[in-house]
Amino acid sequence: MEIKIYYEDTDCGGVVYYANYLKYFERARTEYLELRGHSVAALMEQGVIFVVVRAELDYCAPGRYGDTLLVETEVGDVTRAALTFSHVIREKVSGRVVVKGSARLAATDRNGKVKRLDKAIVAALQSDLRSGERPHP
Repeated sequence: MEIKIYYEDTDCGGVVYYANYLKYFERARTEYLELRGHSVAALMEQGVIFVVVRAELDYCAPGRYGDTLLVETEVGDVTRAALTFSHVIREKVSGRVVVKGSARLAATDRNGKVKRLDKAIVAALQSDLRSGERPHP
């Protein structure tokens, strides 16, 4: 997934504001699931809400105003009630790694109680994991 960096994404020095990478991870996870036929909006309508329970980021190089970043995403762990996604963000032209990180999401109901995911979704995502599928932009 590509993200063009605009002025609004940066701090006063023209460097991407550190918390924005969490937003980019969120967009990439949504795209990852939707490309596999699992709409986050449809899951919400079915009463499945994903909440981030852990996030880790390693900042390797600055993203800057005017850059285009590529977000690569893969699923790292899948259980009946949680998913872990790994992300690598690179600057498009140079290929340099800007940020690496992961996020663990729990599936909950609308009241915040842990909820099991549909077996078909779990099986499909575990299949991606077993097949060694490479990260996707």
